[in-house]
Amino acid sequence: MKEGNVIPEDFLLNNNRAVRLFNGYAKDLPIIDYHNHLPPQEIAENKKFANMTEIWLKGDHYKWRGMRALGVHENLITGTASDEEKFMAWAKVAPATVRNPLFHWTHMELKNPFGINTFLNEASAPLIYSHCNAVLAQDAYSTQGLLNHYKVKMVGTTDDPCDDLRYHRQIAESDFEVKVKPSFRPDKALVIEKKEQFKDYVSKLAQASSIAITDIDSLLAALKSRVRYFADHQCSISDHGLSALPFSYSLTDTEKREFESFLKTNDAVFSNPDAFAGYVLTELSKLYHELGWVQQFHLGAIRNNNLGMFARLGADAGYDSIGDFRHAERMSAFFGNLSLTDQLTKTIIYNLNPADNEVFAAMAGNFADGSVKGKLQFGSGWWFLDQKDGIEKQLNTLSNLGMVSNFVGMLTDSRSFLSYSRHEYFRRILCNLFGTEMENGQLPDDEAWIGKIISDICYYNAEDYFGLG
Repeated sequence: MKEGNVIPEDFLLNNNRAVRLFNGYAKDLPIIDYHNHLPPQEIAENKKFANMTEIWLKGDHYKWRGMRALGVHENLITGTASDEEKFMAWAKVAPATVRNPLFHWTHMELKNPFGINTFLNEASAPLIYSHCNAVLAQDAYSTQGLLNHYKVKMVGTTDDPCDDLRYHRQIAESDFEVKVKPSFRPDKALVIEKKEQFKDYVSKLAQASSIAITDIDSLLAALKSRVRYFADHQCSISDHGLSALPFSYSLTDTEKREFESFLKTNDAVFSNPDAFAGYVLTELSKLYHELGWVQQFHLGAIRNNNLGMFARLGADAGYDSIGDFRHAERMSAFFGNLSLTDQLTKTIIYNLNPADNEVFAAMAGNFADGSVKGKLQFGSGWWFLDQKDGIEKQLNTLSNLGMVSNFVGMLTDSRSFLSYSRHEYFRRILCNLFGTEMENGQLPDDEAWIGKIISDICYYNAEDYFGLG
């Protein structure tokens, strides 16, 4: 296709120093994507996508949310319309996404890997759709081919404790050189307040672990057996998606007996779900420390707000939002308790509400103990905050209250194999931030000095933190 200049070579780089930092110290580095939601089956089977809609629009609740806001009918988003009709619907409204990050991400993803650098709109859509579909038919644009194209060194998928990890085994036994590591995500074992779902999950966990779960000790034994199973399959990362950390972290003997009764009785309700979640999570965190894992906490989302659409489409459909939970005392209590016995492992905390950036960054600094650089990390801007303004705010807050030179950098947190453009997006924003301060005298005008910090943030800090060197 004829190339335009939608995403120029100096995109987001507003001065010469920023350009030199990006080209010399960030652009060509590999990617460590330590948290995402890519399907391991699609990687193991080296899937090729039928068309652009399948790889680009299916499952992308960012785009779904934007399309709904612009008046696109649900049939053209998650409904029965054809893939081509869905692509054309997105293309028709894409011009109206200006100043939303979707506008930049859309065109960055078209440029890399498809080589398209012209605006997506109703007029250009047929040729773009045809071109991209032809590219996707090539072997080099399979799932494994795309990961190689983006120079991905490690993929950290998100996996339920009951998963048998068969596809991770298949990948590990193949000649595919990218490391695809599972991450242990035990959220379903913590939400005892959703009693029916919880009990169904306990049954699955008992089957997966071959441990009869009749009390709190056997529940923990089952979870810990799955942690060790995951460790045997190259897992060294856990992840937890919570509104907020539990405030309590112990159970009384009475509450332990209550849990036994809860498991046996259909209409029982557990009286202290916060303490239950805190107790289980604390015991898991101690095991993570023993195994040398990194634990992650994604905090602050309020999910499935549109109950009508949740009933129709289920979770992860674009109806989640930023919550206004209180985090400081909960983080202090949870991490402080683990520090009493020196059982706090390397930890990343992700904030979803920009009003809490300083709270998270300050809390992270409380648990530095000299054992490792950046032991408790204030994680990258995620979900609603992984756009230019959110990334800059996170970097500035971390710089002001912590050590940005220790930062482990960007992650995709995505279900799309095209989202690796967001690493480039982050790297350009990072280089522009540092380059601008070099230009105005706030940072040393020493390209090698600052360039090393850029390279560390983009790649080498994560390589060290996750033990991939």
